[in-house]
Amino acid sequence: MGPASLQEERELEKESKEEMESYRCLLQAGSQLESTLQQVTVPVSMKEVGGYIEKQVAYLSGGRGEDSSVIITLPECSAFSDIPEEALAKVFTYLTLIPRTRQPGVKFIIILDRRLDTWASIKTALARIAASFPGNLHLVLVLRPTSFFHRTVTDIGFRFSQEDFMLKMPVVMLSSVTDLLRYINENQLTSEFGGTLDYCHSDWIVLRTAIESFAVTVKDIAQMLQGFGTELAETELPDEGKAIERLLESQTDKYRKLKDAIRSVSKEARHLLSSLETSEKEDDSQWDVKLDWETVQRLLAQLRDMESAFDGFFEKHHLKLHQYLQLLRYEQSFQEMELCLEHLMAQERELSVSVDTLAQTEQALKRLDSLESNAQEVVARAQIIILHGHQLSASHHYAMALIMQRCNELRHYCDTLNAALKTKHSRLLHTHQLLLCLGQAQTWCDDGAYLLANQLVEKSQSKEGAQATLRDIEKLWEGMPSLLSSGPDILAIEYEAVLTPQLQAQIGKTFEKHAAVQQMIQNRQTSLRKLADKHVRPIQLVAPRPENPPRSKSPLFSPKHGDGLKFTFDLSLPGKRASRKSPNSRKIEVIHDYQESRSCVAYSLEGEDSPDLLKRHVMRELIETERIYVEELLSVLLGYRAEMDNPALSGLLPPILRSKRDILFGNMPEIYNFHSRVFLQDLEGCLEAPEGVGACFLERKESFQMYECYCQNKPRSEALWRQFSDCAFFQECQKKLEHKLGLDSYLLKPVQRLTKYQLLLKGDICELGRVLMQGSFSVWISHKKGPTRMKELARFKPMQRHLFLYERALLLCKRREEHGDGCDKTPSYSFKHCLKMTAVGITENVKGDVKKFEIWYSGREEVYVVQAPTLEVKTAWLNELRRILTNQQKMLRVFVVPLVTDSIIV
Repeated sequence: MGPASLQEERELEKESKEEMESYRCLLQAGSQLESTLQQVTVPVSMKEVGGYIEKQVAYLSGGRGEDSSVIITLPECSAFSDIPEEALAKVFTYLTLIPRTRQPGVKFIIILDRRLDTWASIKTALARIAASFPGNLHLVLVLRPTSFFHRTVTDIGFRFSQEDFMLKMPVVMLSSVTDLLRYINENQLTSEFGGTLDYCHSDWIVLRTAIESFAVTVKDIAQMLQGFGTELAETELPDEGKAIERLLESQTDKYRKLKDAIRSVSKEARHLLSSLETSEKEDDSQWDVKLDWETVQRLLAQLRDMESAFDGFFEKHHLKLHQYLQLLRYEQSFQEMELCLEHLMAQERELSVSVDTLAQTEQALKRLDSLESNAQEVVARAQIIILHGHQLSASHHYAMALIMQRCNELRHYCDTLNAALKTKHSRLLHTHQLLLCLGQAQTWCDDGAYLLANQLVEKSQSKEGAQATLRDIEKLWEGMPSLLSSGPDILAIEYEAVLTPQLQAQIGKTFEKHAAVQQMIQNRQTSLRKLADKHVRPIQLVAPRPENPPRSKSPLFSPKHGDGLKFTFDLSLPGKRASRKSPNSRKIEVIHDYQESRSCVAYSLEGEDSPDLLKRHVMRELIETERIYVEELLSVLLGYRAEMDNPALSGLLPPILRSKRDILFGNMPEIYNFHSRVFLQDLEGCLEAPEGVGACFLERKESFQMYECYCQNKPRSEALWRQFSDCAFFQECQKKLEHKLGLDSYLLKPVQRLTKYQLLLKGDICELGRVLMQGSFSVWISHKKGPTRMKELARFKPMQRHLFLYERALLLCKRREEHGDGCDKTPSYSFKHCLKMTAVGITENVKGDVKKFEIWYSGREEVYVVQAPTLEVKTAWLNELRRILTNQQKMLRVFVVPLVTDSIIV
């Protein structure tokens, strides 16, 4: 930066003058406080005479005699004669010089209590008082001994010595406390002298010690303020930015420590004033307590004045340093931001929008999204720099013109970048929309062809079956994408801005495919309508697959295989005819180490050798469950969290719960925003390219760190829920939402969702080899480890399982109801068990039913009794199983199906 202009120098000179004026105010406030301290500080402190004061050699009870004379009491003290003269003099000096007694022309009355003593002691005490007492002694009232002998001796001795004592001080001998009342009112005497004055010596000591400690602390702080102020005033400004930062940091740290000390002494003063106010209320006769209260109050007020003066001076001093440093930092921030914006604009110019496939478009959109994300972050930082520049200008910074020029330059950069990114994003989205529509249209065509190919012949042989199949086709028509309703010419006009020759060719191919599928569907509809109008004799297939296989009753499982639970299976043999050979009794045993992994992963199976279709359906389920998850989060945030601000429900919500909303819900709003605005769109972009789903998780791994915060807060949230779970507010919200489960179940959703991702993405079925057979059966399961699976042994009815026989494994699944609409309506199967063929053995005959056979696993660790729908189906499965097992040693490979890994622990 160049040298400061004349105006800038004048501004700095003005600031220096204001700073020096603040410094003079600080010195003046310090001088006033020091003057007050000199008035109230006692030359002899409690620390010096505390031991004798605690022994009650002498004390101030707070009582007053005539002419407001201060009463000092010398009670009975066996060690009085042992106190050194110097110490006694300090005690008298302390009692006569404390603020309560330091009044112009104040007089003192001494009560010398010697009712249990002798004349010799009285004489000695009077002599020591006369020699050591520094104040204006108005009267000495002596309570003489009560015993007859000592009283007589005292009277005689005082008669002969009275003149000597009276010359030094007025002394009156009293026979009893009743005589004392003639000189002092009873409300000015303590109870030991028959009075009503309330006095506690230990409380008095504590109070005096606190007052003196406060005065000393105030004096120390005043000196520190003055010393630090002088240090600031004499500080030379460094020329280097780092040195300025270190100086600011050092001075600020010292300033904060001083402020902490002032706050501490102010707190001490408030406590002391409260104690004095209490003492004054308890006994209004102790008017000298008011003097202490006024002293403390005056010291506190003057300390605050000094603090205020110091704050003003410190503010002016640091403003001067900050303005140097602010301009240096601002210029550095501007230069860095300028480089960032220029780099982003170069990246935007390099990004091409000529894309012809959905994958290319999505890749370009991802790159653009990444660029926009970076741009948003950079622009946000630029906006902060601009805002900071306006703040500096509003605070009358001396370099205002330069700062505003920088703000305008940054604003121009940001506007140019945002406009370019917006235009490019619009074109890519338009292209993506076209490609997505074309993809949906092709998917609909594929699903239509798949529906026609998989409609069961035997199901359509009845009138009802044909009608049901027609309804399926009608649903398919209803789900046809709107794009196919318009012609290719209209589509070309709508997307003219982004149309390329490659895209034009894709549009033509899509409509050609649609025309072919449409013709196939129309032909099938014609045939089905004919079948629906008449009764057709059903055609019996070799391996039928009934939709609802019959269930049969059977006795409990027997370990000897004589009786077993029956399972009815639905079987379809792809490309094979069922063998009708009679089963033999040969048993093949293959034993290997085995550890089973189980999960509840649900996936759709479309075709035997179609991994792409499988991946797509897995992707669909991932997207569908993600949508449900987002909807559930939204219902909680709107139905519970937002309702906490609903005035209509305020009466049902405990006030303490409203202040702990962030504990109950954690950072669920942050999680919802991420999934609804970012991650769901990422997953939807992988629908046609499932292999890109892994990249979605990797690119967003930093965002998933928000779950760590949620899980760390979960114990606190659960504890709060347990405390207020019966609250009427939660019941009302649940009723409005029509939720079957309580809020706690929905608060668990984020944790469950995090672990669900693994289950949805694990298990590559392609590694199991080619699908050889599939079909539905009835199955009973028994285990060696009985105690862990007793509920399975208690089953009377079989479990319905759909078996998939692969080259290297046997999968047991549970068929789910069909879901979805139109082209998305497909059967799905929930995974239950996976049996590696390297650990499988079979028993071909089971006593009690010729259709049953036995699959046992890992040396009979688990036994599956299987009931086929027909003997032919059983024979076909046994032949295939026997073939696999007999060739096991030749084709054995190391094979692990990673269906489930450990749950994610956050």
